[in-house]
Amino acid sequence: MNDDQVELLITAAAQAGAKQALKDIGLSDQDAYDDVKELRGLLDSWRATKATVGQTIARMLTTAVLTALAVGIYMGWGK
Repeated sequence: MNDDQVELLITAAAQAGAKQALKDIGLSDQDAYDDVKELRGLLDSWRATKATVGQTIARMLTTAVLTALAVGIYMGWGK
């Protein structure tokens, strides 16, 4: 067996393994491309949502701290 035959054998085995793996997880039909595309869209939306939630929490904490400081300053001047 020469190098070209070994490479062909390895390539065929890899392709068969990949097809079986896709079949095992349910991505072997005609809708698989659309399914993966939809999953990527959902992941992108999730990442954007996480970022937005993080920014919102940071803004709320900043506003709370600044409000507390402003109230403290106002109460101090009122004496």
